[in-house]
Amino acid sequence: MTAFGTTRNGQTVEAITIAKNDLTATILTFGATLHSLHLQGVPHSLTLGSDSLQAYEADLLYFGALVGPLANRISNASAPLNGQMLQLVANEGTTSLHGGPRGIHQEVWTVLAQSTDSVTLELVLTDGKDGYPGHRVITARFTISEAAQLTLEISATTDADTLINIANHSYWNLDGSTTIDGHILTVPADSYVPIDAACIPTGIATVDGTGFDLREATVMDPKHRQRLDHNFCLKGDEGVLKPACTLTGQNGVTMVMQTTEVGLQVFDAWPISSGEFKGHNGAPYAPHSGIALEAQRWPDAPNQTGFPSCMLRAGETYQQVTNWTFTRLNLCQP
Repeated sequence: MTAFGTTRNGQTVEAITIAKNDLTATILTFGATLHSLHLQGVPHSLTLGSDSLQAYEADLLYFGALVGPLANRISNASAPLNGQMLQLVANEGTTSLHGGPRGIHQEVWTVLAQSTDSVTLELVLTDGKDGYPGHRVITARFTISEAAQLTLEISATTDADTLINIANHSYWNLDGSTTIDGHILTVPADSYVPIDAACIPTGIATVDGTGFDLREATVMDPKHRQRLDHNFCLKGDEGVLKPACTLTGQNGVTMVMQTTEVGLQVFDAWPISSGEFKGHNGAPYAPHSGIALEAQRWPDAPNQTGFPSCMLRAGETYQQVTNWTFTRLNLCQP
């Protein structure tokens, strides 16, 4: 564990590196952020990030972090719970995005346990913070296994009924290139969630005959295809590990993602940039520099009829398991 920097309000942030065989990951206590991920034989991080803590407090707001307590967008910054309307904090027009401006991505987590191949972080949220009820305790455990697999286990408890939906917001670029052009993405989902101009869900629709049909390997070409900032409805029950997506770079690196969640938000990062802050590649990130693949419940679920619930009752435990497995072809062999 090494010092990474100091937040604008004076808190110390640590960086923890874990490794096993071919995979090495660095996690920050700021936002429980997956700062970098390296596969042996690949000269660059497979995720986007920065060596500047100030970048994560500014233009790299969500890069690699856990977002919540309610990931994604909540319409009108309000949500019903037990017959009452929670008033949340708006930070995208009238919308509350990723828990508001001081969501869990902007908090410094505590290290509970650490080994050579695993680290467990904890965050305590007080009752009423940003409009959410309950004294909540969230843990995030990152583990690397021998099979070049990174596993993230998230759990949360509360002493009062509350709403929770946590997602890892890493941006992936398997090539280390300036854009994700040429990456191949497959998402085994028959339906997705259409959105309005404010990115709020308008229902559920089939992917048939649309630019959202990613069931077959689809080449990412963000400048000439459907823009993506949408939830895909994964097959299988909540709590059961299931395929979420497969991403392959032009350099032969493939990532297979599985999750116990029922949704996968796919965001092609068309409007993002890191401003003047340099990324892992030594230059600022520009639009399309990565792709976010966020396992989570469906967006705006409390306000949408028929969407899977994100309520966590007092005394119960929220759990999520997501893993990413990496392989690499040797493209230099004849």
